[in-house]
Amino acid sequence: MMTISETRRINSVLFVSLWQLFIWKEEIVTNQRKAGVILSYTSEAVKMITGLIYTPIMLRLLGQSEYGLYQLVFSVVSYLGLLSMGFGSSYMRFYSRRKAQNDEKGIAKLNGMFMCIFITISVICVICGIVMLGNIRAIFGTGLTVDEYDTAKVLMTLMVVSLAITFPNSVFDCNLMAQERFIFQKSLGLAQSILNPFLTLPLLLLGKGSVGMVCVSTLLTFSCFIVNVIYGVKVTKIKFLFRELDFSLLKEMWVFTFYIFISQIIDQVNWSVDKFLLGRMIGTGAVAVYGVGGQINSMYLQFSTSVSNVFIPSVNKIVAETNDNDKLTKIFTKVGRIQFIIMMLILSGFVFVGLAFVEFWAGKEYIEAYYVTLFLIVPVTIPLIQNLGIEIQRAKNMHKSRSFVYLVISVCNIFISIPLIRVFGATGAAMGTALALIAGNIVFINWYYHSRIKLNMFFFWKNIIKIFPALILPIACGVIIKYVIGVDSFLEIVLFAGLYSIIYAASMWFIGFNEYEKQLVRGMLHKIIKRG
Repeated sequence: MMTISETRRINSVLFVSLWQLFIWKEEIVTNQRKAGVILSYTSEAVKMITGLIYTPIMLRLLGQSEYGLYQLVFSVVSYLGLLSMGFGSSYMRFYSRRKAQNDEKGIAKLNGMFMCIFITISVICVICGIVMLGNIRAIFGTGLTVDEYDTAKVLMTLMVVSLAITFPNSVFDCNLMAQERFIFQKSLGLAQSILNPFLTLPLLLLGKGSVGMVCVSTLLTFSCFIVNVIYGVKVTKIKFLFRELDFSLLKEMWVFTFYIFISQIIDQVNWSVDKFLLGRMIGTGAVAVYGVGGQINSMYLQFSTSVSNVFIPSVNKIVAETNDNDKLTKIFTKVGRIQFIIMMLILSGFVFVGLAFVEFWAGKEYIEAYYVTLFLIVPVTIPLIQNLGIEIQRAKNMHKSRSFVYLVISVCNIFISIPLIRVFGATGAAMGTALALIAGNIVFINWYYHSRIKLNMFFFWKNIIKIFPALILPIACGVIIKYVIGVDSFLEIVLFAGLYSIIYAASMWFIGFNEYEKQLVRGMLHKIIKRG
């Protein structure tokens, strides 16, 4: 499962690309970028459709217990991903410097240094994996059966190997990104998204279970690495120089990536620790239920198409020239309203048909996942509509204290979740995460924006609240359809989604939208019609 930061980054990049394609076409100057945009959205669409179709089949073939075991082992192994410490994020920064100077030797030395770093990390990953395998009973406690412990060992071995491969592969990925080889990169990602379910399903049908599923994933990871190496050597002519390496850059890299590393830790704690606790305290069944809720949450995050990156140049310009907090507040509010409108459509719709959807999609044994999902997606909605605030903090160089506060809150999440899990199971784990998100991403961050960043949060929320009257009609219609007519079958879910979206859009147009938002919709429709 993707973390929140990864999802935000992906969606932000995708939105910017789409915006440029339809509105700022003149800024897209190469076929690589145009094709990259199309392939990005194609890949995301394939992932979404594949997830909707493949997941229920996989759940039924694996069974609740084995799916929970898979999720549990994955949640533990994923912590080894923190070994990267955010170094990959710094490659572009240092590559660009040397490229601007036409320093090909410097680029080769940079590639060599990064390869040394990531090979070292890969070796450490394997060593940590061996230690974890030797202490697997201590890690998972008494919540697993003898057979589950045996399966967990195989799964952990394969997952560690797969993760270890990704570290040196990231050097080639970063280099391809720096050279704007979007067609190859996105095509490879698309191929992986398509091949994974097609290769996995036959193994599941043959009874190979979660081991077969992870075998396919590991094979695809290794295959992508080989293809990247061949393409890098033969096509992009990537060079590695392992002599005269400037390891003094490590200090500069670490300063740059440290707070990225902190964010990775926070995300890992918030989105993986619940499954680990559930596995130790209750068992794999509860992990499976939470995993389904978490997967729906990931889909929700993918729909949160962030527009914040579009305004990053404006934010940095304002901060550099005038540091005008009134202008920053207005941009912050403008973006927040658009994101709130999008997110409330999905959230309110899920409240009405989510229970029926979970039962149809995952099965009756996963009904509790509906409540898990609600506890995850409701509190995360607020930080999603305030994404631009992160960019404002960075422009003002005031994001450091936020990282440490969030780290403390994430640790508190563990201690909050434990008693709640004992009482409420999987739902209790989601409650603990929800409380942590409310404390950090809603209460603290809004105070921080207002008191420290000097954004007018009263103005922000005043404008957000103006949207609420437009929610009355669609919610009233949703209540009538849900509780008077009823929504139970798949066809009824689809019909409800279509009708509810139309009512929601009409209500927003006539009641919720301001003039800027109406002009934005008119402009995008005009562009689409003109090109059609």
